[in-house]
Amino acid sequence: MPVPFRQFVLKLHSRCNLACDYCYVYEMADSSWRGRPRVMPPETVDRTAYRIAEHVSAHRLPAVEVVLHGGEPLLAGADAVRHVAAAVRQALPPGVALDITVQTNGTLLDHAMLDVLRDLGVRVGVSLDGTPGGQDRHRRFPDGRGSHAVVADALRRLRRPENRRLYAGLLAVVDLDEDPVAAYEALLAHEPPRMDFLLPHGNWSVPPPGRTADQAQTPYGDWLAAVFDRWYDAPRPETGVRLFEEILSALLGGASRTEQIGLSPVTLLVVESDGTLEQVDTLRSAFEGAAVTGLNVFDHRFDAALTHPDILARQGGVAGLAEACRRCDLVRVCGGGYYPHRYRAGAGFRNPSVYCADLYRIVSHVRARVGADLARLAAGRS
Repeated sequence: MPVPFRQFVLKLHSRCNLACDYCYVYEMADSSWRGRPRVMPPETVDRTAYRIAEHVSAHRLPAVEVVLHGGEPLLAGADAVRHVAAAVRQALPPGVALDITVQTNGTLLDHAMLDVLRDLGVRVGVSLDGTPGGQDRHRRFPDGRGSHAVVADALRRLRRPENRRLYAGLLAVVDLDEDPVAAYEALLAHEPPRMDFLLPHGNWSVPPPGRTADQAQTPYGDWLAAVFDRWYDAPRPETGVRLFEEILSALLGGASRTEQIGLSPVTLLVVESDGTLEQVDTLRSAFEGAAVTGLNVFDHRFDAALTHPDILARQGGVAGLAEACRRCDLVRVCGGGYYPHRYRAGAGFRNPSVYCADLYRIVSHVRARVGADLARLAAGRS
């Protein structure tokens, strides 16, 4: 039985004011963004709001999340953000909880924009890659200028008392050229309520940086293990780290809340700026058209996407994984890894993640650390 969607990613603006060298939208296999409207038209916003409410009513959902994404969503301007918030809130049935978040590169978070987001109750997640050097190496303006100083100023504004409740957290891409502890502590200096680390997008046919065919090498797992130790060994809680929290939850028998890890069914649907429906848009890193469903908000209910073969595969749990994954002792924690990272040309997505060895390294490291502590606690009670 398909699981209904609960998170809707709206591509409010299809272009970006940064030129990040690892961007899966503009720098990898798919170029479909070129033919889409820059800004999602108001009529597309309204129809999307109607479809969200229709889906909520059909499945009696108590709560949904809407994520404003891009490109850079704040390029659409304050009026576009206001329109989305109003349209979705007005369309939803009474009593349904709505969480609206904007995922931004932070360069447009001036005082005026923050005033608007505060008035609308829109939470803010900011993409920032660790140290100033790491950020400016990868996340630059088109003219080559680094973006760290601009984003750091925005984060200072976001941390002001009147805006603090909007601060959803930081999102960082792992960079093997960065010292892991230095990167973590640089992010921590911005006082995020939580943060997350993403593995660079790649697959078996186009491997990510530093990921060779030698599965004895685990550079990303080692990097993450160093960050985990710094986070876990802190004398007091400093921030949440989503990846580590999800691994811990899965190790202790809980369900994951992210596609990055675990076996919980995918419940995310993307609406592009032209109203077309797509699977998780990071699939664009695999090949042209990998995220396409052939559906749109004008002609199709969201339930039509629930029966798409690729979405069904991503809701299939262990049965939808490669044989090697099904045999693995950590499969219920790793979940086969992030779906886009499993792709191999000619073999599709039914493969272990290209990060298989790295995932095994970080999950087994967390298991060993927590297991040792639980054993000590048990011994102390006996």
